Formats: sequence, C-alpha cells, structure tokens
Amino acid sequence: MEQLSFFSEAGQSRDLPQELLEYRTDLFDAAASDRLLIKFIQETPWKQTTQKLWDKEYLTPRLTCWYGETERITGALPWTQELNSIREKAEDLAGIKFNSVLLNYYRDGNDSVAWHSDKACAETVWSHSS
Repeated sequence: MEQLSFFSEAGQSRDLPQELLEYRTDLFDAAASDRLLIKFIQETPWKQTTQKLWDKEYLTPRLTCWYGETERITGALPWTQELNSIREKAEDLAGIKFNSVLLNYYRDGNDSVAWHSDKACAETVWSHSS
C-alpha cells in the first residue's frame, strides 16, 4: 500500500490550508536528521500493540513508543535528551507546550495506519515515517 503525503515535492500541498498545517523545511540539517532517525530506530523500546475491532484483536501494523511527562501521563516513558531538544524547538515554533509524543515506526511498505479519527484529547502526537 502506498503511503499518501500531505506535501508535494515543492512543499505544502495547495489543497491543504496553511491555517490547518504550516509546512516547515530544514528544521534540522540532513546530518542531524539522519543521526536522530538512526538513534530512534536503534534505541527506542518499540512495541507492537493490539487493537480490538468488531470483537477480534489485531496486531497494529506498525511499532510505537510513547514518551512524556511521566508524573502526569500513565504509561509514558520519560523524555529523552533528543526528544526534549525536538520538543523545545517545536514549542518555540508552535507557541504551545507539548506534554507527550507518540513515536510511530513504519518498518517497510507493509506497515501502515488506516484513515481514522482520533478521540479528542489533551495529548499531542508527533509521527515520523521512515
């Protein structure tokens, strides 16, 4: 299954309003991005969870790991130094504070996430596809 993209090669898709999502490039240089990606892939304690749909359990077709403010968020791992540096940069740009991050690891073309709607919650989720 081919993954759809919000962005064209030139940047933000013309059909995606900037009020909804602002496309930023080069937040980190290529070397830093590559270093972070390798570190996250190799050192994150990835888990494959199950989802219950229509009274049957299925393995989620991707790996995940949740980090955040452990004193407030049950089940989250403590922020790493690298995630904290990314969080600080994102908070400066967004003008808001983030209390957690869900990392998603799509290992190959077989891993995916289906179109869905999340329940409204106070948590903000970041995602990276490789």
